[in-house]
Amino acid sequence: MYNHAPDGYDCPFCALAGGTGDALSTQADIVFRDATVTAFVASHQWPNNAGAVIIIPNKHFENIYDLPMHLGADIQRIAAMVALAMKAAYRCDGISTRQHNEPAGNQDVWHYHLHVTPRYTGDTFYSLYLTQRRLMPAEERVDYARRLRAYLPPFASA
Repeated sequence: MYNHAPDGYDCPFCALAGGTGDALSTQADIVFRDATVTAFVASHQWPNNAGAVIIIPNKHFENIYDLPMHLGADIQRIAAMVALAMKAAYRCDGISTRQHNEPAGNQDVWHYHLHVTPRYTGDTFYSLYLTQRRLMPAEERVDYARRLRAYLPPFASA
């Protein structure tokens, strides 16, 4: 309905959910996967909020307009699990979740995804959001993924 992916779009999140990955995200970043949902440490992070996770449906849906309601419930269930794991693993003060749709809504990957971000008192996240995002090296992402997996149920292959 309201889709913006270009013709022939090669979806990086489909690759990750399908068992491979790309230059930015690898299987080592995954903290949870079941038959419908995958959660992974995001390739891009903010300086005061490292360890953010992205949750995606394993099947391709571009945005909230396309996403079946039952998958929305699955994603929220995993978001709650990831948030609790973050509280335990990172000792953060709170959690923010964000989800973007369409170019004007700041969506930049054409596959539905929910961001789960650890928050800390005085972290200035929203003032740094557009200017301080950085690519986190793979070895750092692996460490955050390892820390979160310690508080999540073992994941099954998709």
